[in-house]
Amino acid sequence: MNNHVRELRGGQGWSQADLAERLEVSRQTVNAIETGKYDPSLPLAFKIAKLFARPIEAIFEPGE
Repeated sequence: MNNHVRELRGGQGWSQADLAERLEVSRQTVNAIETGKYDPSLPLAFKIAKLFARPIEAIFEPGE
C-alpha cells in the first residue's frame, strides 16, 4: 500500500514523534507506515484520516 503520510506530516511541520503522540502509537509505527513496511489497521487509518481532515482514499492507495 502506498501512502502520503510523510508528505502530510511534513506539511504540518510535525516530527514522526509528534505524529505518533497525536495518534497514540510509537514513533517506530509511524516510520513503518511511512516507509510502507506496515499497513495500519482500519481504526488507525481512520484516525490518521481524521487527524489530517482527508478521506482515507486521499492518504492510502493500493500498492502493486
